[in-house]
Amino acid sequence: MNIRLTLGDWDAQCADAQKIRYDVFVVEQKVPLEMEWDEMDRLCVHAVAYDDANTAVATGRLLPDGHIGRMAVVKARRGKGVGGIVLKALMSESRKRGDHAVVLNAQTQAEPFYRRFGFVREGEEFMEAGIPHITMRHAFR
Repeated sequence: MNIRLTLGDWDAQCADAQKIRYDVFVVEQKVPLEMEWDEMDRLCVHAVAYDDANTAVATGRLLPDGHIGRMAVVKARRGKGVGGIVLKALMSESRKRGDHAVVLNAQTQAEPFYRRFGFVREGEEFMEAGIPHITMRHAFR
């Protein structure tokens, strides 16, 4: 499977990013719709990954303060490396603009995924949208 990745602002990426986030967070994980969309989307760099059929299969966003968020991969493409492609692209964007680190609030079950990319756990587990999360950080060298 070849992956094509696009990076852009919310206006350019919203149609495909919204569909993935709606399917993964709202439908699958039961996150309340009003918690999924926020004013930060317009301020972020968004990544969307497409498969060979030009179907959007993964997304994530980089906030102005160096946080990565809204990482989502459609169910049929999980475990195939697509999430890592999105994560590495957002980390690269962060580094290019001069950030010293990236931080994210990971669902606790995703901690091993982020550890593979050099993220380390900070603090205690907390609940967000009824889902256990942890804060993780990756400092650039």
